[in-house]
Amino acid sequence: MLAPSVYPGFEQAYVDVLGHIVRDHEYRNAPRGNASRECLGLSFKLTGPRERLPFLAARKVNPAFHFAEALWYIAGRNDLDMIAYYAPRMRSDSRDGATVSGSAYGSRIFNPVGDDTLSPFDRVLSLLHGEPDSKRGLLPIFEARELAVADNPDMSCAVALHLLVREGKLHMVCSMRANDCDRGLLADVFSFTMIQEYAAVQLGLGLGTYTHHIGSAHLGDRDFDRVQRVLAEAADRPAPPTSRFPFPPMPADTTPQTIATVLGHEEALRTNQVQYRPTDIAGLGLQPYWQQVLLLFEAKRQLVHCPADPVEKDVLASLDAGPRWLLAHRWPSRMPRGFGPVR
Repeated sequence: MLAPSVYPGFEQAYVDVLGHIVRDHEYRNAPRGNASRECLGLSFKLTGPRERLPFLAARKVNPAFHFAEALWYIAGRNDLDMIAYYAPRMRSDSRDGATVSGSAYGSRIFNPVGDDTLSPFDRVLSLLHGEPDSKRGLLPIFEARELAVADNPDMSCAVALHLLVREGKLHMVCSMRANDCDRGLLADVFSFTMIQEYAAVQLGLGLGTYTHHIGSAHLGDRDFDRVQRVLAEAADRPAPPTSRFPFPPMPADTTPQTIATVLGHEEALRTNQVQYRPTDIAGLGLQPYWQQVLLLFEAKRQLVHCPADPVEKDVLASLDAGPRWLLAHRWPSRMPRGFGPVR
């Protein structure tokens, strides 16, 4: 086969990637002291990029973080104030204690470069508007100057995102220099398929396939026990033909202003300046899709700022089944009676 393996959604791709590295890894090594199993040149394709999360009890996914990171990218940000609230470990990647560089992929995609007045993202959209069959819709991320930083703690794992319009749909091909396939792979696929869908909405196109290429696909020994539990759980049930919790499409009227509005509410929740009931969120004038995101951010606010209390029932009841399932498995001790995790 010359083409990568094809999957309807990410969950089965994720399970197969883990299984392949566990069974058929080519190398054992420990770059910078991180012992791992490694395969070189691994790829897969998703025909349904919206199905961007695995629903596996053994892999306790944090949906609030994944939405926050994707929005942080789309806003072109590199600040720790926002992203470290959802992923405190990212502070160790910062050289100045306030920003990250290599991991802030969106700052290289959504901000102008040099003397240009438009971002690479806007340049690519303009190109694809005028020349839909173009092969030049490339968004570079990795920068050669990163190699000159001695012991760089934050070298970009992503090399580039390639947008291609074919037969009325927007496809994306992602190139990674490396992926931790238990950790980073989940976050990257979620965020990059969100960027793909956001671009498709701006272009008025359908959502095409997503292809993910990895130079070094690896699993750290520190996560091996969890990976084994994930594989055992997946083996206990057949792979579903479609996701148990289908992901809704991004609204067709989503604009940069929509993203800015959502992030304005996110900041108020993150800093505990406001608390929103579901009725408050419903009255903000946002589409139900973005209301769901704010419900997740409100749940996160309660988890962080109200540590002695369970997440409020009305917030959980207003969430779609998929995000509610993920929260219940990630924070079972913070669920009120009647909202415990189920398989």
